[in-house]
Amino acid sequence: MTATLLLGVIITLFASWGCLALWLRAAAPPRARAALLVVWMVLALAALASLIWPAWRPAGSGFGVAVLALLLWWHRIRPSNDREWIPEVARQTYGDVDGDIVTLHNVRNFDWRTRTDFTPHWETRRYALHELASVDVALSYWGRPAIAHALVSFGFGHDNFVVFSVEIRRKEGDRFSEIGGFFKQYELSVIASTEEDSLRVRTNVRGEDGYLYRIQLPHDKAQSLFLAYVNRANALRDTPRFYHTVTANCTTIVFQMARRIVPGLPLDYRQLVSGYLPEYLFELHALQGADNAAEYRRRGRYTDRARAHPTSAGFSRAIREGVPGISAEAS
Repeated sequence: MTATLLLGVIITLFASWGCLALWLRAAAPPRARAALLVVWMVLALAALASLIWPAWRPAGSGFGVAVLALLLWWHRIRPSNDREWIPEVARQTYGDVDGDIVTLHNVRNFDWRTRTDFTPHWETRRYALHELASVDVALSYWGRPAIAHALVSFGFGHDNFVVFSVEIRRKEGDRFSEIGGFFKQYELSVIASTEEDSLRVRTNVRGEDGYLYRIQLPHDKAQSLFLAYVNRANALRDTPRFYHTVTANCTTIVFQMARRIVPGLPLDYRQLVSGYLPEYLFELHALQGADNAAEYRRRGRYTDRARAHPTSAGFSRAIREGVPGISAEAS
């Protein structure tokens, strides 16, 4: 009885997963996909019925064949860097390291006016590792308090910041779906950009809520984290990879790299529910300048400062006003 129940659960799980996989990824018109789903569910129901009535076993075995066919099809869905991408992820950042100098290609510096009205700029910029002076984590919220997009900004002095963001590489016509992120619907990309682009567009154009946190890292660790981003960007340019809602997203990629730099970095549920990262960082003693996480949130919120600063000039300095751990001279 226990084995029969376990097998029933397995069939149900495969049936549910297969329904979503076929509906989201089958390259067929909606009616054809609907027909595939009907056939799939009939076979799944036959398999469940065969657990109770032995006469159904020949029909139920068809579900096993269907599962093998589905897994083979699923394995053959491969990521690609050659698709019709939306403009903001049309290019991929990559870098060359020559001793102390890192040259980043395809640094995004768009001039955003609205979501659809913008002037694209892709630039080549050079950074000297010995000049790396700061590491900031920016969190951008768009609705639910548990979910935020995490970006890491590296400061090289004189208001010279470069932001790395792990992004969904969406195709033309794509709409974001957390469920789709489980089913190979999007590729993964690492985009380097200016703060006037990636931070400003989120608060001033998309209406998101932005927070900034100065991370206390030794200089060698900060350099290693910067180079880890460059290496990850290069790897994705050479070998495309799918985005995954849990295992390969904006927060988990950050911590996969950080754990290489800081051995023993503890696993925590807040690495997945990124909206609660400030509390996690506070407990790791990575933040300084305030007595508790709530104060960091209050003083780190830069949304109003960003919206009151409509131009790009001086944007980075404006959003850092009053942020704990950042002096007025070092911002």
